[in-house]
Amino acid sequence: MNEHFKAPPIPATLPRESATFDAYTMSEIRRAAATGIYDIRGAGAKRKVPHFDDLLFLGASISRYPLEGYREKCGTDVVLGTRFAKKPIELKTPVTIAGMSFGSLSGPAKEALGRGASAMGTSTTTGDGGMTQEERGHSKTLVYQYLPSRYGMNPDDIRKADAIEVVVGQGAKPGGGGMLLGQKISKRVAQMRNLPEGIDQRSACRHPDWTGPDDLEIKIEELREITDWEKPIYVKVGAARPYYDTALAVKAGADVVVVDGMQGGTAATQEVFIEHVGIPTLAAIRNAVRALQDLGMHRKVQLIVSGGIRNGADVAKALALGADAVAIGTAALIALGDNDPALDEEYRALGSRAGAYDDWHEGRDPAGITTQDPELMKRLDPVKAGRRLANFLAVMTLEAQTIARACGKSHVHNLEPEDLVALTIEAAAMAQVPIAGTDWVPGLTGRF
Repeated sequence: MNEHFKAPPIPATLPRESATFDAYTMSEIRRAAATGIYDIRGAGAKRKVPHFDDLLFLGASISRYPLEGYREKCGTDVVLGTRFAKKPIELKTPVTIAGMSFGSLSGPAKEALGRGASAMGTSTTTGDGGMTQEERGHSKTLVYQYLPSRYGMNPDDIRKADAIEVVVGQGAKPGGGGMLLGQKISKRVAQMRNLPEGIDQRSACRHPDWTGPDDLEIKIEELREITDWEKPIYVKVGAARPYYDTALAVKAGADVVVVDGMQGGTAATQEVFIEHVGIPTLAAIRNAVRALQDLGMHRKVQLIVSGGIRNGADVAKALALGADAVAIGTAALIALGDNDPALDEEYRALGSRAGAYDDWHEGRDPAGITTQDPELMKRLDPVKAGRRLANFLAVMTLEAQTIARACGKSHVHNLEPEDLVALTIEAAAMAQVPIAGTDWVPGLTGRF
């Protein structure tokens, strides 16, 4: 052997991170071990679950005839509450603003939501904590949430609203109540909620005066009497058992059912709840629609879907699967200015970064949206923020309309499951549409 020959060095083995115990999981274990308390945050589930991105539309070609966008109309209007209400809600777009409370959001943020929604002819929703002057004053159509906490609830405000939404559950925390930490219980929030100023509060997880659907029916009758049967009554449930919950809501007399998937946001709750309770929005829609169809109430009782709706394609897919409208929350806050990269330095000073900030419960939001700090609230211009929201809603509506035209539909509500295919087995099974390139629907058809 050549005495000058040297064997090449053996490369060092790269350390391998566990898929189960990844860096984030280990950091959470260390945090829990150090503090002895569970983690609280806002926003919705961050884990990847089957979602609308796993579906594709089948645009028209020869077998279907598309509509010409410049010459042929495609409607986007929707009427909600046609079952019993004397005054159903008429909206120009099927995209509505979900309930987000004053307390979790600032007064200027509530005003901006009202301004943006009204400019586009759609509705806003109060959230927990009652009705603010900013929101009622700038919302042409306002839905009043009736929650287990009853914070801020009074019959006069209920009569001022255009619809009432009885909240049984929320997608981020079905079966659980919300939180509002003391630093966000300002003097005004405390007065509205009849709470001590600066003290943490936890909302109830269930309504105090009923234990089942029969009691819910009585409560809906009471609300109809208060409003002289004028206002539509919504029932909102967190997606867990959407078939039975939808059916029972209809039995109880709901005009509209709202189903909120686990990607739906929240101001604050336990992270273990956000990530591990409930089911994806995509998995909930078809079961809720099936319940309405089995009762002969599809389109008679309207279905609103929420939880992770981000763009017009998501809107179109939800409608194609059988929804009448959608509601957005997190996307609306981003449109107002939440998690703006221009504020990245300030987000990093809070231990986060733009795009990942979710400590809404702390009340230190540099965007002035999820705070009650008077100085931070001044940063949000409700007129400019409302204009941004209106622009976003207009784009979402146009995108859904464009897709409907491409599928040969003269109204976005004419979209149907036959216009969709899935990219994954999970999405195909949840949405009950075939895998792309096949006629196989997992669980429904036996042929691949």
